[in-house]
Amino acid sequence: MQKGKLYLIPSTIGETAVDMVIPSYNNNVINTINIYIVEEIRTARRFLKKAGIIKPIDELTFLVLNEHSKPEEIANYLDAISKGENIGLLSEAGLPCIADPGADIVRIAQQKNIEVIPLVGPSSILLALMASGFNGQQFTFLGYLPVDKVLRISRIKEIEKNAYQRNETQIFIEAPYRNNQLIESLLQTCRGETLLCIATDITLPNAFIKTKTIASWKKSVPDFHKKTTVFLLYK
Repeated sequence: MQKGKLYLIPSTIGETAVDMVIPSYNNNVINTINIYIVEEIRTARRFLKKAGIIKPIDELTFLVLNEHSKPEEIANYLDAISKGENIGLLSEAGLPCIADPGADIVRIAQQKNIEVIPLVGPSSILLALMASGFNGQQFTFLGYLPVDKVLRISRIKEIEKNAYQRNETQIFIEAPYRNNQLIESLLQTCRGETLLCIATDITLPNAFIKTKTIASWKKSVPDFHKKTTVFLLYK
């Protein structure tokens, strides 16, 4: 019997129309899959309906993978592949495994010699980098910065130093409800001439992507509270 495959399935960022950011080919793949590994079942069901899945949602199997999942809980998630079933690893928003759970599943697939097929879709991190005007040849994604203000400021100093010394774009994110505190720390800590790009609600009608010096940002900063945002720092 031929083994199944693990498909890495992107989803929309926010309420973007599917046909704006997801190729129609992905819909063909979705309709070959009965088992999905997802971060949150409710949003996964909603996305699949929006993406035009044909088969009844209630006939699908959903396996949960999130920050609380333990290795022993996910160890058997790919067992059906040996029986010829395709499995989909579906992102909560954007691309699977990029600032998103899923790498542990892909690691298991690689160890078991399972074919892994990444599908095309939106990445807020790469879209922000494209639109920033910063170095796209050398860049680092840092994930989340420390919550503690003292540690956060120390990390920002290190990040800014790396941008100058390595000629490297520094990319990071924050929980949406802490965006304004992060921006405040950036404006307090960085040099006036350092460039900061703030990219929020990418692919949505109200998207905002702006690159300015720290000194310019200090003159006027919009409210980014509870908005999905990517931050980029460069010299």
